[in-house]
Amino acid sequence: MTRGRFITLEGGEGVGKSTNLKFIEVLLIEKGLQVMVTREPGGTALAEKLRQLLLASDVKKIDASTELLLMFAARADHIQQVIKPALAQEKWVLCDRFTDSTYAYQGGGRGLDTENIAWLEKFVQQQLQPDITFLLDAPIEIGMARAKKRGALDRFETEQHVFFNKVRVAFLKRANDFPKRIKIIDANQALSMVQENIQAHLDALI
Repeated sequence: MTRGRFITLEGGEGVGKSTNLKFIEVLLIEKGLQVMVTREPGGTALAEKLRQLLLASDVKKIDASTELLLMFAARADHIQQVIKPALAQEKWVLCDRFTDSTYAYQGGGRGLDTENIAWLEKFVQQQLQPDITFLLDAPIEIGMARAKKRGALDRFETEQHVFFNKVRVAFLKRANDFPKRIKIIDANQALSMVQENIQAHLDALI
């Protein structure tokens, strides 16, 4: 059975995911493809409510294991209600964050055992994996400066430098472990260069 393609964007705070998500959407539509844009945590009514809990800045402390389980609860609903049906309809699904973020934030940042994350990944996703992942990478100081210009920070964005350093290291390790799927894009270069690199990878996929 034919299906659509699953594309994810990953990276730390302020690396330009939203801007490049829109760029990819327009590019795919121009090529005559059906595109569905979604995000994590979120994408369904239930998952969006869980997102509010996870990102709320007034929630000062959530146990790391609780945070992990909430992420996968939102993901399970998202996959079953949105992602799989869209792929089955031959749509190209474009998602802002997916499981690589869980390995980076809850694994790297929170220090949770990646074996537990891997077990949940297999349980929730079965064989589902993105066809390609763009990892937008930039120095932490630059990304956070951009994030602060957007306005009020969410619960994750208020973490300390050491947390974001662990997140970045974990993302780069994922890219090293899965080089065929995860494409590192230097988000510190001019936007035109960022998008030129993204387009080259997309052209190869299409």
